[in-house]
Amino acid sequence: MDPHGTFGALSYDVGHLLGTGVLVLSFLLLYQRRMGAVIHTYAAQAVVLAAAALWQAIVQDSWHLLVTAIIALGAKGIAIPLALNAIVRRLNIHRSIENAMGIYTTMALGALLVALSIMVVLPTTLQAQALTREDLALALSVVLLGLLMMISRRTALTQVIGFMSLENGLILAAVGVAGMPLVVELSVAVLVMVAAVVFGVFFFRIREQFDSLDVTHLDRVGGLQR
Repeated sequence: MDPHGTFGALSYDVGHLLGTGVLVLSFLLLYQRRMGAVIHTYAAQAVVLAAAALWQAIVQDSWHLLVTAIIALGAKGIAIPLALNAIVRRLNIHRSIENAMGIYTTMALGALLVALSIMVVLPTTLQAQALTREDLALALSVVLLGLLMMISRRTALTQVIGFMSLENGLILAAVGVAGMPLVVELSVAVLVMVAAVVFGVFFFRIREQFDSLDVTHLDRVGGLQR
């Protein structure tokens, strides 16, 4: 038995499984209706993303992907969910999430976006390795589902989680492409950390003004200013 062939098949299977896991958790984010469940699902997605980065670090023998895995686990899998839970407790947000469209409509749109991602990515990456092509299709799907979450939710906190899930898709794409420089992955990680701080301040300002995190209240501000 060829050990290299066996490892190659194993690297493909595990890498594909972890990438698919990130995508499945994106669908779970769309499905969740309670704030706590959304935060826990996001944390789980970050942990699976960290595992995907760790596995690619082993397969590609790349130390900088190990750094990416550590950052994804520490910042996105632990620190940010803890901060979001603290915000939920501080603002006393314990209720169902308000959606701009029905949950089943959202899930159906999500499935269409995944199909669109596959049709866009696979024909344009014929020269790349099979795992790279599929990782890019999965990553684009995660990005589009993150955008869909931002559009379909009315609560500011869930929209921010959608943004950070979108960023998970960008990281998944970066770790799936061999030779991606560390500075690209670190810049994306720094961006999401800065955004998380800014959004945290934004949450408290909305809560102080409207006693709610429903972004539809912002329309009142525009109406008053006109």
